[in-house]
Amino acid sequence: MTGEIDPPYLRIAAEIRRRIADGELAPGDRVPSTRRIAREWGVALATATRALAKLSQEGVVQARPRAGTVVAPRDPAPERVRPRAAGSERTRPRAAGPDRELTRERIVRAAIEIADAEGLDALSMRGVAARLGVATMSPYRYVDGKDELILLMADAAYAEGTYPDDPPQGWRARLELGARTMWALYRRHPWLAQISSLSRPLPLGGLAGHAEWALATLDARGLGPDRAFELHLLLYTFVHGLAVNLERGAQAEAATGLTDDQWMDSQQAAFEAIVASGRYPVFTRTLTFFADGYDLDLDALFEVGLAALLDGFATLPGLS
Repeated sequence: MTGEIDPPYLRIAAEIRRRIADGELAPGDRVPSTRRIAREWGVALATATRALAKLSQEGVVQARPRAGTVVAPRDPAPERVRPRAAGSERTRPRAAGPDRELTRERIVRAAIEIADAEGLDALSMRGVAARLGVATMSPYRYVDGKDELILLMADAAYAEGTYPDDPPQGWRARLELGARTMWALYRRHPWLAQISSLSRPLPLGGLAGHAEWALATLDARGLGPDRAFELHLLLYTFVHGLAVNLERGAQAEAATGLTDDQWMDSQQAAFEAIVASGRYPVFTRTLTFFADGYDLDLDALFEVGLAALLDGFATLPGLS
């Protein structure tokens, strides 16, 4: 016994491991997020990230986009290991752990996994290093800092959306495919819509590929560059503007600890005061629609909005 005390991240990992072993957390259950760990144990987010990274490296937990970090499925009983014949060569592959060569691609992928599971606010260079099991300063050999890392993440995420060499027939089908491809990317990476604005576009090849698809579709109809660009911006802004709400909802829940339903319940008195004022009769009638139960479905709203927008496009010269 040396009397040494384990560092905080190991103590946190041990406690979560105990909860799993005791059945308090079952496979598929969400384990405490980095924000919750930081609050519960009074540690920095980087320490919380390092604790989850330790459990992830052990295979105890796994990150799932927007579900957070969950208890990993239990492995089946290992197969019996057959003894090797004398003189035979080792055939077991080299372990693919943190001792693999560090690359920019691995750093970017680890950062995306953190942002997908915990949100962009939880991302830090220290947290990425902890997830990869490398020294804190190691990622800086490949990435200048968090700002550059976020751009690399965005470029890689946008590049995941590809288009067929044999495109569908008709401008509408092509624009629908482009919009749905972008929406699927934002669904997969909700943080992606948080890092750009219409007035400050990101100079990324991955994003330019989506613009190329839309602009080429409109250009083929003989629209001038200015009109084609405006229609592309309208379509992009619709998808991007709706997608912004994907991450904001998660951020608000993390900050307040309230689900959307709980937050709405907490605002009940304020809405009732608006209704009681009598100044908003149509709004009041509309609220009765919610009384029967209404779940905001962003995917359904996306489809309604996309159809309405393209219906409007269809009235324009060159597309009608």
